[in-house]
Amino acid sequence: MSKQCARCPQKAALRRPKTSEQLCKSCFFRCLEDEVHQTISSSNLFKPGERVAVAASGGKDSTVLAHLMTLLNERHNYGLDLFLLSIDEGIAGYRDDSLETVKRNEQTYGIPLKVLSYRELYGWSMDEIVAQIGTKNNCTFCGVFRRQALDRGGVLERANKIATGHNADDIAETILLNMIRGDVPRLSRCINIVTGGEGPLPRVKPFKYTYEKEIVMYAYFKKLDYFSTECVYAPFAARGFARDFVKDLEAARPSAIMDLIHSAESWTISQGAQDQMPSPQSCQRCGFLSSQALCKACILLEGLNSGLPTLGVGRKNQGNKDRGKRGGGAAAAAAAGGQQLGGLIQLKLEEEEAAPPAAAAAAAAADVGDSAVCATKP
Repeated sequence: MSKQCARCPQKAALRRPKTSEQLCKSCFFRCLEDEVHQTISSSNLFKPGERVAVAASGGKDSTVLAHLMTLLNERHNYGLDLFLLSIDEGIAGYRDDSLETVKRNEQTYGIPLKVLSYRELYGWSMDEIVAQIGTKNNCTFCGVFRRQALDRGGVLERANKIATGHNADDIAETILLNMIRGDVPRLSRCINIVTGGEGPLPRVKPFKYTYEKEIVMYAYFKKLDYFSTECVYAPFAARGFARDFVKDLEAARPSAIMDLIHSAESWTISQGAQDQMPSPQSCQRCGFLSSQALCKACILLEGLNSGLPTLGVGRKNQGNKDRGKRGGGAAAAAAAGGQQLGGLIQLKLEEEEAAPPAAAAAAAAADVGDSAVCATKP
């Protein structure tokens, strides 16, 4: 016998993973939409008149984000100028197919789409990078390049903010990974709903408190057009182990995801640890936000172009050791490597003409270390 919806006389069609409520489809849709709106409004994520880039990969999270941002913008009169921003990493059989989904969503939601590729930004596709470095550190390159690519796209399109589809599961996984690594700087900021607030292009996470399962259910019952194939390089990522652990915790205790997030929100970072954190600055080479003289993207790109693909991978002292082998410090490397940056330098010059100098420091989360999470969703 079918159970009645907990919020109306209709028959229940599903049980919410987050609250265990039995709901009909209509009530589930409204509950999820209202919760995302509450997150947006209570955190003051947007202001009327802002131009917002919706990071779009074609997957479930970014597709539901595009759908809800469009819906809530109209329903609650946010007054936002929305557009889709996609990054083509150059992964054959994966990104080329998912971009077709994004293009269909452009037509569905009636908002413009901007696509930038690793090839035009950095002179390398992700497939070419993996051919050089193998599959052990590929997510490091992809995460770092993707974060900066989103910033570059936002600057070129004069966005005020970037909205990403990071959900509660993603944040819980990142908390665990940063705890395991002992990465205090990232641990202190990974739970922030707004990152990069010190720069001109903050990133916001409207899905911070939204469960991944509920996003999937929303997309399924709404019959949204999204791409569900996993990245071909994802099985080699360490995040998969954290994801499996979070799923096991959720199966035993559905509130475990929110418990992890709320616990991390209540932590206090000691003053001694804060004093050791790097201060945000502008990269001496590309001008984008960095925690050191040269940003991670420029260091990784330098390694690729100079035949030292492991340059900048792993511990900072190892990167410095590799740089020492080439006989130059940050200033010498910046001078010697300028011509190697190709499309990166060209795009930088175009950005300086299209936007004020402050925009060159577009805010990503500080770029030290491995990629915390697939940045499309930082």
